[in-house]
Amino acid sequence: MPTESYFIGIDVGTGSTRAAIIDVQGKLISLDVQPITTFNPKHNIYEQSTSNIWSSIITCVHNILKQANLKPEQIKGIGFDATCSLVVLDKQGCPQSVDEQSNYQDNSLNVILWADHRAIEQANRINATHHDVLRYVGNTISPEMEIPKTLWLKENLPSEKWDGIGQLMDLPDFLTYRATGSTSRSTCSLTCKCSYLPRLVGEGWEPSYFKAIGLECLVQENFARLGGNDVDGDNTKKVLEAGDPVGSGLTEAAAKELGLLPGTPVGSAIIDAYAGAVATLGASPSEKERSEMLNSLDHSLKTNGPSRLAIICGTSSCHIAMSPSPIFVPGVWGPYRSVMVSDMFCAEGGQSSTGQLIDFIVNTHPALETAQNKSAEVGQNIYTFLSQHLVTLQKQQGLKHLEELTRHFHIYPDFHGNRSPLADPTLRGTIVGVSLDKSVDDLALRYLATLQAIACQTRHIIETLNEQGYTIDTLCMSGGLCKSPLFVQILVDVTQCRVIMPESIDGAVVIGAAFLGAKASGLSSDLWEIMVKLGRAGSTVLPNKDKEIHEINRRRYKVFLALLEDQKKYRSIMDEGF
Repeated sequence: MPTESYFIGIDVGTGSTRAAIIDVQGKLISLDVQPITTFNPKHNIYEQSTSNIWSSIITCVHNILKQANLKPEQIKGIGFDATCSLVVLDKQGCPQSVDEQSNYQDNSLNVILWADHRAIEQANRINATHHDVLRYVGNTISPEMEIPKTLWLKENLPSEKWDGIGQLMDLPDFLTYRATGSTSRSTCSLTCKCSYLPRLVGEGWEPSYFKAIGLECLVQENFARLGGNDVDGDNTKKVLEAGDPVGSGLTEAAAKELGLLPGTPVGSAIIDAYAGAVATLGASPSEKERSEMLNSLDHSLKTNGPSRLAIICGTSSCHIAMSPSPIFVPGVWGPYRSVMVSDMFCAEGGQSSTGQLIDFIVNTHPALETAQNKSAEVGQNIYTFLSQHLVTLQKQQGLKHLEELTRHFHIYPDFHGNRSPLADPTLRGTIVGVSLDKSVDDLALRYLATLQAIACQTRHIIETLNEQGYTIDTLCMSGGLCKSPLFVQILVDVTQCRVIMPESIDGAVVIGAAFLGAKASGLSSDLWEIMVKLGRAGSTVLPNKDKEIHEINRRRYKVFLALLEDQKKYRSIMDEGF
């Protein structure tokens, strides 16, 4: 492919849209970020608008083309990723409301965000069926997935509103639909979030499952609203693997909106966490390692897959590993076949609240305003300020290790429920060691304890995966928490895994989306080859060899597990007789 060829990636996260341009070496050329709006009327209700999201995408794409000074004909492919949020469209393909507060009249609110937990009761009933399909979500479906949310809509929408739904789409698939006009779905979205069993695993939609959970109406319509059968009357594939070309590329209308050429190839989309994995799992910290992987692609895929864990850490965190054969892990989603790299099985763990939890702990502390003023005085963001303040506290107290500051202060992090490895959305957070201190010192200690709690839970997920057959010793990171050297070092020391950082922290996930555009353009039909060739690693962080730090972290992890068991015990005591 000519060296003047470029690819666009578009990433829709929880709070913003990103677009980026990369070249044929995977180098980031330009990047733009635009906010998107979330409607949060209750603690468990989160809604968005596809119109608002698409408008942000248009702005982003125009900005990156201007920054890079590129012509539309130089863009050879486009890829999308997005959060696993449920999009509802009417029979004309227009937004249809999911908003109970407006009595489903506000059609601008047509997205149930991934973090929305309105369908917990529906998820519990689905899990009570113990259907065999649930084996592929660690035996426990999450209210964050699309089928519990679909069941909630069926049970709560007025009948005429439910009957008026034309499409129920995962947000990544909506974006390719909006770009190309094709209603084809991605294997990633359907398999990971919509109870779909892909080829060589099942036969797509399993009728007995949908009948058992109360969605027999979808069976009767041959699953049309979920995407229908894999093959339609024209022998056109309707379920595509990551980066496969969608339809005929950009429509005239979408191309005009984006400032690109009609027909520009669009790759089948993936969930945002998987885009982070695409960008990082194949990246090598040295040219020697990259060459060895390229010289033996199949071998490198089958050995690096089970030993590397992609961690995509933003508002929430996702953990993705690959294996050549299915590995079932209780409480971890998957094994999912061909949702990223063809014929590989993915396991997906996660933490429902990480960046969100850090923000909550910091933003609800009485010393927040004081800390903000002090950080502004030295030109730092509050998290950098708190990290440096911890070093000051360590020196003041004469401590050898920073970790000793929270020797008797501990946090259990499931403030928004547990995604993995317990798959229990009802679990909640715990704080032990609280005093009457309202100072910046106490705020810094709570910040440190939160980072340590997130790292301990990551270790819990890794240990659970490795117990079942994975051999994880390397963490390939992306997302906002990569910007904290303190968090990265804590994570490395608690898990005892090396971390490979991305060359571009801000761009890692959206660069993964651009890799899908590269595949759609014909750069290679093998996504793993693209991941190895175009993946660009930054620094490598290794565990601290200090035995004292290792022992402190061993004890902290022991406390982490004890806090979990204590919560279960307290619940059992209070539930006696009920």
